[in-house]
Amino acid sequence: MGILDWLINRGEDRAEQEESERVTEAIERILAINPRLGLARRYRERLTEAVTVSVRYEDALVASLPAPHEASAAAWSSDPCIRAFFATPDDMPRIFSRSRELRAHFDRYPETVEAYAVLGMTLTERHVLGVALEGDSIRNDVAQTTLCFSDHRTRICGRTEVELRQEIGRLLVDQLALEGLEMLATDRRNLVAQGRELLRERLALLQSQGAGVSSMVGHEPQDDAEELARVQARIEENANDLAALRVPTNLIELEFERVCEVLSDPSTHLYITKKRVRIDLMNVVQETVTQAGHEIEFDIARLPGNPPQMRAFALVRYRRDGLLPDGLHIDAAMRAL
Repeated sequence: MGILDWLINRGEDRAEQEESERVTEAIERILAINPRLGLARRYRERLTEAVTVSVRYEDALVASLPAPHEASAAAWSSDPCIRAFFATPDDMPRIFSRSRELRAHFDRYPETVEAYAVLGMTLTERHVLGVALEGDSIRNDVAQTTLCFSDHRTRICGRTEVELRQEIGRLLVDQLALEGLEMLATDRRNLVAQGRELLRERLALLQSQGAGVSSMVGHEPQDDAEELARVQARIEENANDLAALRVPTNLIELEFERVCEVLSDPSTHLYITKKRVRIDLMNVVQETVTQAGHEIEFDIARLPGNPPQMRAFALVRYRRDGLLPDGLHIDAAMRAL
């Protein structure tokens, strides 16, 4: 074997080892979401096959995300995406400073000068009549579409872009586990009533805690610390109730198979779509390239729920020195306004 072949094989072996470690970690996270899966026969071996499919799909999904945007006043003037996301450059310090997770990240790593984060937003398309220049005349009744980005949230942070993307991947696998749990909770024909109610309760508790993709793109969890502690305690109690519940083996197998179905077919249940649009400086969509404007591209994630919601998001970099001084009670001030 030549040195080149040895290096190639060594790289493949390392990649396989890293994937195996990530699959093992994902299985532990899935079992934490639904502990009763551990009662199925050969559960770890069978989960490994399904989770491997999910991990590889998640790799491709995360790799498709564009590079992070610099979120700063300078970037607002030069980056069409940042200008579209924020009405003014002064909005950025206010929005990022009210993120508890971003502040906690900087507190946890005092040596870092910037953080990589997921910026989640509500996207609203408004159809209005506006003013437009047609030839040498001005029309006041031109149908226009305006993009409005609001409800900005930053909850997932990393010290590096690689670290951020790894955390996004973990949340995507968590979301597939939640999708499997939701399927079980709505299968009235096959699950016993008590187990179904416990699964429904667990799904609601996990979603209120901000698990899965909801936490990635900005679902707001319970704001009160005591309420968060109560939810966490109830999740643990719910796990004990599920583990203690006596369920026929065939129903446990049904639960397991349904979760594996989701994990083995991730593209059906979890997807991120890209939106590319040409807009002017007022976020008015431009239908032709002859009109003055810039092309922007961002991603949209599906949030579970009844009904499901769609949230726009982008990866960003934000500097520590851009945060407003702590203690201003920004959230309380915004609620008062």
